[in-house]
Amino acid sequence: MPEPIIVPGELAKREVVGVGITLGSFEQHLDAIVRLAQARTSSYVCCVNAHMAVEANSDRAFARLVNAADLATADGVPLLRTLQKFGKTHQERVAGNDLLPALFARAAEHQLPVYLYGGKQEVLEVIQQKATREFPGLRFAGTHSPPFRALTAEELLHDADRINTSGAAIVMVSLGCPKQERWMASMKPGVKAVMLGLGGAFLLYAGVDTRATKWMRDLSLEWAYRFVLEPRRLWKRYLVTNTLFLGLIARYAWQRLRAVPISAVPART
Repeated sequence: MPEPIIVPGELAKREVVGVGITLGSFEQHLDAIVRLAQARTSSYVCCVNAHMAVEANSDRAFARLVNAADLATADGVPLLRTLQKFGKTHQERVAGNDLLPALFARAAEHQLPVYLYGGKQEVLEVIQQKATREFPGLRFAGTHSPPFRALTAEELLHDADRINTSGAAIVMVSLGCPKQERWMASMKPGVKAVMLGLGGAFLLYAGVDTRATKWMRDLSLEWAYRFVLEPRRLWKRYLVTNTLFLGLIARYAWQRLRAVPISAVPART
């Protein structure tokens, strides 16, 4: 079994199904993000689930940028269970849906301005209104709802300049996987803040989406809950993604049983 890679002063990573996952408690992840924000370190955080792991295994370039993330959290329960079993670790879940409100609280406590990027403008406004009520002292540096298309190099530079000028320390991004991860990677080192790819956490916090109960999440059934709510939109994604992810687990387990070394993943680039 490969040992986790540890960089002094940082959390270690351990490889699972081809992706380096950051080890540490939920609170340790929060502490690390706050440190990056306070230092205005250009950095990004990926919240890894089955969908992202499948994308990484089918696209080497995408795998490289996920593995280059400053933090890659164990977001999806199936991926977390695989890490716990084969990595022999008691790693806890660090989901984007939980990080968003927890970071709002930390940002208010430490006076770290937050920038919201992605999603519909009306959703961003609801998030701001709700968060400022729940977390007194929280300051939003700005918001931006980009067009639903590939951005030009000029637009990306303008985005970086807009965010830096705003004074943002934390940039929360909701563009969907793999678009948001590619956007964050392209913005490093231009954006002088820590960026987090939070996807559907925006809609959940705004009350547009609802979340499965805890017992369903603990049993890796959150996908089933979402499927029941939106079968027409999600049937193909879950059928294909879940099947491919089971294949990744089977291959990973077989490699472990045969004791075939799996390449370690750098904690930082």
